[in-house]
Amino acid sequence: MRASTLEPPKDDLLESLLGGDAYRPPEPQTLEETGLSPVVIETLILKYLLQVGSASGREIAARICLPFRLLEELLLSLRSRQMVVHKGQSQLSDYYYALTDVAQERARVAAAACAYVGPAPVPLDDYIMSVEAQTIRAEAVRRRDVEQAFGDVSVDGPTMELLGPAINSGAGLFLYGFPGNGKTTIAKRITRCFGQHMWIPQTIVEDGQIVKLYDAAFHEAVRTTESNIIKVAAHDQRWIKIRRPTVVVGGELTMDSLEIRHDANTNVSEASLQMKSNGGCLLIDDFGRQRIEPAALLNRWIVPLENRHDYLTLATGKKIQVPFDQLIIFSTNLEPTDLADEAFLRRIPYKIEIVDPSIEEFRKLFQSACLAMGCPYQPQAVDYLVQTHYRPYGRPLRRCHARDLLAAAANYCVFNDTPMQLTPQLLDRVAKSYFTALNG
Repeated sequence: MRASTLEPPKDDLLESLLGGDAYRPPEPQTLEETGLSPVVIETLILKYLLQVGSASGREIAARICLPFRLLEELLLSLRSRQMVVHKGQSQLSDYYYALTDVAQERARVAAAACAYVGPAPVPLDDYIMSVEAQTIRAEAVRRRDVEQAFGDVSVDGPTMELLGPAINSGAGLFLYGFPGNGKTTIAKRITRCFGQHMWIPQTIVEDGQIVKLYDAAFHEAVRTTESNIIKVAAHDQRWIKIRRPTVVVGGELTMDSLEIRHDANTNVSEASLQMKSNGGCLLIDDFGRQRIEPAALLNRWIVPLENRHDYLTLATGKKIQVPFDQLIIFSTNLEPTDLADEAFLRRIPYKIEIVDPSIEEFRKLFQSACLAMGCPYQPQAVDYLVQTHYRPYGRPLRRCHARDLLAAAANYCVFNDTPMQLTPQLLDRVAKSYFTALNG
C-alpha cells in the first residue's frame, strides 16, 4: 500500500476522531511504502546532518517526516559503511549521529546538486491520487451549505440562486460588476461550501526533481489531534492537513506563475498556482488589469478547463500531467464579453453580475457593520446619509461603503477620544473626505 492510497475508516468512532476525513494518507509501514529509494532518504539524512552537525535518530526522523523505526536500519547501514558515527547516547535506545569526513564530502556534493533539506517528498503519482480522492467535484453542495458559507456576507436572493448551481458545478465562474460590491469577498466564501479540509504533500518528487507544494501564503494548516485510540491510523507526516485553499492573485499575475518555477541556485522547484489551488478555488482578482493580455491568460487555460488536467514542464525538460481540479473564478469590473471570445466563455458556463445593493440591503449592511464595531445602529442616520450624500449626486450605493465609512468614523472618534455614535454630524465628516476622490 502506497502512502497516498484511500484508506477506509475502521469504524464510526475512529472516523469521528479522525475529523471525518474521507481521505487520510496512512503512515508508511515499510521504506517501500514511501515510494522513495533508500538512496533518496539517505541523501536527505546526510544533508540534514551536514546542516546541523549532529542529531539524534528521532530528531532526524522528525525533520524528514518519516517514522523512526523505518530509519533505524538505514542509520545502521550508514554507520557500518562509516558514513556516520555515534556522538553519544540519546533516550529510548537512540543515539546522536554525526557525519564522518567522507560523508561530509558526499553531503556537500549532494547539497550542491540540490539544496533541499526537509520533509521527504511524496511521489507525483501519490499526489495525483490524493487530488482525485478529494476532488471538489465529488462534493454535493446544497442550499444549506451555501447559506452557511455566506452567513456573514450580504448576498441578495437572486444572486444566491445563481451562485448555488455555479458552485455545485465545480466549473469556471465569472463574477462581474461595479467595484466595491463584494466580488472578491464572495469568491473567498465559495471555498467554504466544499468540504472544509484536505491533505496535501509538503513536497513532491518526479524525475529526481523536488517540487515544493505547501505554501504558507496560500495554505492554512489545520492541527490534527491524535489520541492513543487512533495511533493505529497515524497519518503520513510528509503530508499536511489544510483548509481547502483559496488562492488569490491580482495584477501581479504573470505567465511564469502558471508554470513550475525552478531555482537554478538551489535546484528546487515551486509548484504552479494551479497546483497550489487544487481542491479549492483559484481567484483571478481584478481580471483584465494584469500585466499580461487577458487573451493570453485565457488561452493558457482553455485545454485544462476542458480536460480537467494540465501539462507542466520540469527543470529536466520532462512534461508531467497534473490534476486541474479547482473552481476558477474571474472577478472583474469589466464585461466578460469585452475580455474573452465565445470559445472561452463557453468553457466558463456561469457569468454572474454582482449588482449594487438596494436601499433595504444597504441599511442591513450598516446594521451588520455597526454590530461588528460595537456601535449602536441608528437607522435615521443611515437615511440621512443616503438623502444627503448619495441621491443629490446620483451616487450609487456600494456594499463596501458601510464598512469603509464606519471605519473612518471609528478612527475619528478614537483620535478625538469620543464614544462611537452613528450621528449625521459624524457621517458628514467622514463622507466629505471619503467621497472627495470617488465618483461612486
